[in-house]
Amino acid sequence: MEKFGFGQSNPTYRVRSEAGDFVLRRKPFGELLPKAHAIEREFQVLHALAQSDVPVPRVHALCEDPQVLGAAFYVMDFVDGRIFYDQRLPGLSAHQRAEIFDAMNVAVSSLHNVDPLSVGLDSFGRSDGFLERQVSLWTRQYRASEGARCEAMDELIAWLPENLPTPQTGRIFHGDLRLDNMIFHPTEPRVVAFLDWELSTLGDPLADFAYHAMVWRVGAELFRGFADLDRAAMGIPEESEYVQRYCKRTGRSGIPHWDFYLAFSLFRVAAILQGVWKRAQLGQASAEDAEVVGAKARPLAQIGARIALGT
Repeated sequence: MEKFGFGQSNPTYRVRSEAGDFVLRRKPFGELLPKAHAIEREFQVLHALAQSDVPVPRVHALCEDPQVLGAAFYVMDFVDGRIFYDQRLPGLSAHQRAEIFDAMNVAVSSLHNVDPLSVGLDSFGRSDGFLERQVSLWTRQYRASEGARCEAMDELIAWLPENLPTPQTGRIFHGDLRLDNMIFHPTEPRVVAFLDWELSTLGDPLADFAYHAMVWRVGAELFRGFADLDRAAMGIPEESEYVQRYCKRTGRSGIPHWDFYLAFSLFRVAAILQGVWKRAQLGQASAEDAEVVGAKARPLAQIGARIALGT
């Protein structure tokens, strides 16, 4: 059994056996915060999506008895393939990058096309009032870890509740649709599995998609984005083209209030990183670069505020 370096909120292991290779994912040992590390929900959504076109690992068993391994766990197939950790896809040709980005768009669209009722996930979360609750949640989280005053965050905290778009039909909300949470086929430009479902719920799919797409608005050094790169030469589609493909694949004529969704996504990430910074100040951070990562909250908030206010 070999522990992976990622997925540390819920320790994850590769298990080799005569029957094949599997992945075991468990809760951490010890006392846990309520509702945290809900691997039961991860198992539920993966099991349900096996009935759909969404690429997910096949799950085999969930064990909630802590007497077996010391904590609840589940077992799923090991999915062989490529994981890209840098959105800029170094080492690939422009043509290969274009194929990877289109494959990513296909996979995300397939997730947001699933009717939760059709796979038995209609009670997986509360989609009504989703954005309002999210803005309130991340405002509280930010205030709890606030350091020096950040004018951009104050502007977003004032602007977002006043500009909530018309609620969308609830869909399965992954919550962390980054490139490195997808496994690509070893040789083909095709997503074969989505990973890291711990934030999944029912919610506004456009908020999920905007988080996925915000890398078009941030620079390479700030958040592994490509706002400041020659995208055409690299084979990376423009944001408008990528959004248009998503809309076509999900049956939309466009995305009204796209500025809100992008601003909210940047606000959410800034609030999360502010928490990382605060934990670093208190000596509680788990990563050595926590203070550096946390310092990115302010510039991300500033980008979000510029999008929101049109400045």
